[in-house]
Amino acid sequence: MTKPAARAPAPPAVAERDIRASDADRDRIAEILREALAEGRLDPEEHAERIDAVYRAKTMGELEPVVRDLPAAGGSRPQPDRGGYAHGPAAPAPDQNLVAIFSAAVRKGRWQAPARINALAFFGSVEIDLTEAVFPQQQIQINVTAVFGSVEIRVPENITLRSSGSGILGSFEVETHEAGDADAPQVHVNGYAVLGSVEAKPKRGAWIRDLRDRLREGHRELRRQVWEDHQQLRQEQRDRHERHRAGRRERRDRFRKDFDG
Repeated sequence: MTKPAARAPAPPAVAERDIRASDADRDRIAEILREALAEGRLDPEEHAERIDAVYRAKTMGELEPVVRDLPAAGGSRPQPDRGGYAHGPAAPAPDQNLVAIFSAAVRKGRWQAPARINALAFFGSVEIDLTEAVFPQQQIQINVTAVFGSVEIRVPENITLRSSGSGILGSFEVETHEAGDADAPQVHVNGYAVLGSVEAKPKRGAWIRDLRDRLREGHRELRRQVWEDHQQLRQEQRDRHERHRAGRRERRDRFRKDFDG
């Protein structure tokens, strides 16, 4: 009888503090520091020192001490960036209400989609286009009421689209779809159409590219802004020191003049 081969031991789990920090992690900590500076919790010199430490940090453990004494940090360790989608710890957007009574209401372009959207079309039309939207949270609920009116909803192809609505002498058509990625945003359309129409479906060719491109662009812009703020603070410090030195020289020259006179 042969002995079963010994199973190779599992590699030890990496401690959270040893996880490599991402650009998103550094930018999140930099934003906390900027708020602390604006609130007067840090003076410009402390802010400059901590910003330097943030962008030198390689791991989550190196980021933790930078905001440990700030209330914005919530008394907990900074959490690593877990996924590529935009939904995350950002503050949720307020509910969006779109009302079209004998008129039209349109929401499209680049916008921050809230967790709940309420649409009413009464002898009017509502258009909701989420193909360029940013999703601060994964779940989006759209409540629609179409009475002698129409509601049209467009979403990216690679998100989950679900429905629980109905038509009463009207049309309620939602092209349901399950995204292959469990972390993809989920849009749920609920409501009814009375002698009206509701249509929701993916827009062909419109994809959320797991949002990393958009996030990277936003992170670059934030880093640029933080760097410019940092440079401005350093310049203000240099200007203050120069004014201080100039004042000292002026007082010294005045003293010598009085002494010599």
